[in-house]
Amino acid sequence: MFSRLREDIRSVFDRDPAARSSWEVLTCYPGVHAVIFYRMAHGCWQARLYWLGRFISHLGRFFTGIEIHPGATIGRRFFIDHGMGVVIGETAVIGDDVTLYHGVTLGGTSWNKGKRHPTLSDGVVVGAGAQVLGPITIGAGAKVGSNAVVIKDVPPGATAVGNPARIIDSELAHKREEKAGKLGFSAYALAGAQDDPLSKAIHGLLDHAVETDRRLEVLLERLEQAGVSVEDDLAVADRFDPKYLSKIVD
Repeated sequence: MFSRLREDIRSVFDRDPAARSSWEVLTCYPGVHAVIFYRMAHGCWQARLYWLGRFISHLGRFFTGIEIHPGATIGRRFFIDHGMGVVIGETAVIGDDVTLYHGVTLGGTSWNKGKRHPTLSDGVVVGAGAQVLGPITIGAGAKVGSNAVVIKDVPPGATAVGNPARIIDSELAHKREEKAGKLGFSAYALAGAQDDPLSKAIHGLLDHAVETDRRLEVLLERLEQAGVSVEDDLAVADRFDPKYLSKIVD
């Protein structure tokens, strides 16, 4: 259990730049606390101590604002960022290295017994307020945008946004996501079809950055073909600060 706890704490540093020390993570991160409560409750559930498992789960909900049914199956290095309002149902299955943000629901769409909650494969990221409903599968490495409502399977590596969720598959959208990742900022939670002026502005900024990079690459290629050495002559522009962009969105 303690080795798993150390692993969970280390995974926080990989996904939250605000984390400063292991002690801070252990004492001040409700997502970590919720996982600790879940591990104890799940152990009771597997031992058929159902009431005790539910009671420990209830205590975890009281202290963290995160509700995880003890019957859920959760893999390693699971991270819930902020966490308030997260709900994970009994038959949900979560793989390794999955990240959930606050307000996420992994819920069911049926009152029948059996598999009725979603399966999240390894490396899935689910944005704030998203609802993933029913016995569907979110493929490995997929992303679910903030406030998306997902009721169908999402292929591995895809990005789903909107209500109802749709898969972003345009070439421009993929280039935008690739550029955002290089800058250290992911805009997966913003749908291009939304009318929010801030999301449009961020998309415009990322699209402009992609086009600027393309033009620079063509220009450098032409200069090299002309025999002009450019390695020492290129002016260094001010670096783009992705943390500042993240602060604007937050």
